[in-house]
Amino acid sequence: MDSEVARERALDAAERLFYGRGVQAVGMDAVRGGSGVSLKRLYQLFPAKEQLVLAYLERRDLRWRGQLAQYVDRYEEPGPRILAVFDWLGQWFAEPDFRGCAWINAYGELGAASPLVADRVRTHKGAFREYLDGLAADAGLPAPVGGQLFLLAEGAMVTAGVTGGTAPAGQAREAARVLLGAAGVNVSAAEAPGAGPPSAPP
Repeated sequence: MDSEVARERALDAAERLFYGRGVQAVGMDAVRGGSGVSLKRLYQLFPAKEQLVLAYLERRDLRWRGQLAQYVDRYEEPGPRILAVFDWLGQWFAEPDFRGCAWINAYGELGAASPLVADRVRTHKGAFREYLDGLAADAGLPAPVGGQLFLLAEGAMVTAGVTGGTAPAGQAREAARVLLGAAGVNVSAAEAPGAGPPSAPP
């Protein structure tokens, strides 16, 4: 097994275990068992568990934001593109293995103890905020609206992680629709051609 294959197997197992059970509840031996990568090779790839956590969050970030953008890009008009963010969140919340936002979960467990993990979480949230700022700017909305949309989305993630179900995404979407409507943004296009769920859970 070459290093790249071993690394991907280790990250696949780490993501499944860290996201499903929590970072602190999962030791390197559990990752070894879930990946089929020997403990020696695992420590060669990731000399400390913190490094494995950082790599897991970074890889998940790229996939999460990429799938969100791919879904939103099915829409052409600025207003529906913004609402599509909340539609996509609702589909993510409906995934059977959904247990909240991976970055919020990691910050809750390790943010006070690991500056590197805290920084990685802030980087992800900053990139998501910038994405929403861009969507708001494309719709001709004032700059503060991007932050308001960000808070709606983040609140939906936290609430869905705690309560389960997709209702928080729908509630946040309705709040965003009211916000956009008050600003005079057209939100009449409810569906994009071929719109459907993400190709894989983020």
